[in-house]
Amino acid sequence: MVEIETRKLAAIMFTDIVGFSRQMGSDETRMLRLLEVHNQIIQRAVAEHHGVVIKTVGDAFLVDFPSVVHAVQCAQQIQTQFRTHNAEKDKAEQIHVRIGIHSGDIVQRDGDVFGDGVNIASRLQALAEPDTICISDVVYRDVVKKIELGTAVSLGRPKLKNIAERFQVYALLPEAPNGFWQKLQVQRLKLSRRVRPVVFVLVFVSVALVAGTIAVRYLSLLFPSTQPLAPSTQSLPLPDKPSIAVLPFLNMSDDPKQEYFSDGITEDITTDLSRISSLFVIARNSAFTYKGKAVKVQEVSKELGVRYVLEGSVRKAGDQVRVTTQLIDAVTGGHLWSERYDRPLADIFALQDEIRQKIVFALKVKLAPEEQARFQYAPTNNLEAYDFYLRGRESFPRALYEGKKEANAQARQMFEKAVELDPKYAGAYAGLGMTYWTEWVQYGGPDQTLEQAFALAQKAVALDDSVPIAHVVLSGVYRDKKQYAQARAEAEQAITLAPNFSGGYVSLGIILNFTGQAEKAIGVIEQAQRLDPHSPVINQVILGWAYLMTRQYDKAIATQQKVLSRNRNFLDSHLILTISYSELNREEEARAEASEVLRLSPTYSLDVLRQTWACKDRADMERMFAALRKAGLK
Repeated sequence: MVEIETRKLAAIMFTDIVGFSRQMGSDETRMLRLLEVHNQIIQRAVAEHHGVVIKTVGDAFLVDFPSVVHAVQCAQQIQTQFRTHNAEKDKAEQIHVRIGIHSGDIVQRDGDVFGDGVNIASRLQALAEPDTICISDVVYRDVVKKIELGTAVSLGRPKLKNIAERFQVYALLPEAPNGFWQKLQVQRLKLSRRVRPVVFVLVFVSVALVAGTIAVRYLSLLFPSTQPLAPSTQSLPLPDKPSIAVLPFLNMSDDPKQEYFSDGITEDITTDLSRISSLFVIARNSAFTYKGKAVKVQEVSKELGVRYVLEGSVRKAGDQVRVTTQLIDAVTGGHLWSERYDRPLADIFALQDEIRQKIVFALKVKLAPEEQARFQYAPTNNLEAYDFYLRGRESFPRALYEGKKEANAQARQMFEKAVELDPKYAGAYAGLGMTYWTEWVQYGGPDQTLEQAFALAQKAVALDDSVPIAHVVLSGVYRDKKQYAQARAEAEQAITLAPNFSGGYVSLGIILNFTGQAEKAIGVIEQAQRLDPHSPVINQVILGWAYLMTRQYDKAIATQQKVLSRNRNFLDSHLILTISYSELNREEEARAEASEVLRLSPTYSLDVLRQTWACKDRADMERMFAALRKAGLK
């Protein structure tokens, strides 16, 4: 018989179910039922995207598509549909899939398929984490400008089994991050697959159990998060000094695109007030949770634990600006003062300074001499540079918390223009440095991005030593370089310059955990949380590690139960609980939490933990390992 052989270039997708063979052996009836659901979802998606199923082997599908665009869109649809399915099912009924996609040469011979295209797609599938898609560089370059990829995480150039050539590989989340778990998953993928030896470790339990390496390279620990903890149902006590929250100013301009300007004014006033040690100022993050909402100042007072609330609005028209403000005693509901300012845009900094002075006078606050000195100079004399700075700052949260590369690029472009217009604008250099640090942290940028972040932050400090963000960037860079003494000094300097800057306290808390000073870290992180009551859940995780390190297991358990009440898919919380329960000899609960770790990360291994551990106390490290092994983790 003559063999019929055809050769062609194809877009190949390879899929399989995580843990199918193992689960098949333990519960064949259930897995056959789930396999039927799995097959229906994949076959329907393949048909909708014009694919052809070349071959199926058990739970694995090998599919040929007319283009890589069709292949990637099909894979994204598959993962989205499985996520929907899993959200409605118990753990035993969930289906988790890995997908690999490559474009290459294939050979079809007598109903079977061979070639590099097939082999590489298969290896990429094996490389993928559960619920993600791995694509080769050739696929990425073909689709990146054609379709929305959500978050593409570079995994470097891993060695693929029996594949001689090394090339860039990307992992795609099913959709852009929309919550802390997905952001966490991004970091775990970077950590577990990157070739560069990093001590980053927020996830994959890496967060350095003992040293608290939580977030060596995780920027959102220091700045606002899109997923705060739920507001407390109890009223927070008022501080022993005048306390204030600056609510987001309304944009009253005819152009809704001017929102960045009203937000910028709000942030600038908050930042100025946060520098005053005799005030207690709520973080921008918590204040902005009220944006766009009709709220009563009495409720704000109870939820944030402050006596005074500043409200306002901004109208910008041409070279004129109108700002209205009112300061309210939120306990009594009385107005301390209200004012409307109609000024040339050129006077915007003087206007902000006047508002700050009125608040200080109304609250009978005295400024220390060094604090007065910090308000003597405007950050820039170039209004166009200031406008670009505000635009850059407006783009930045989408880069940090949504994983949007284009937003980081936009922010960088805006900060670069600000620096070009005013080469002495320290804040713009600090913002520009932040974009490079974000590239290093979020997107696995090359080593030189860390050095660029360092150089720009140093430039900012050389121009104006009083910019807190510049010191936070320096602290983070020093951490990444394992220069912990310098990292701590920079974090402490940020707090000295802005005693109400919660990000400075979080940065310092990480360093204290990281260097075996968990007892001190507890107080520091608690202070950060008081300044930012709607703080990101990760702050509770940092606090949980500190409690774990100091053997306060009941408190560690309480903090992580609070996190899991918001999101049960938080890997580190399950790890903290596993160790805590194990140390308390609550073995059944410890094993249950260990099972949750494996549910979230089926490839979890203590060997990976050893590779990423940065621990000061070896005895503590071995104690933690023993607790994990006792609970059934290997």
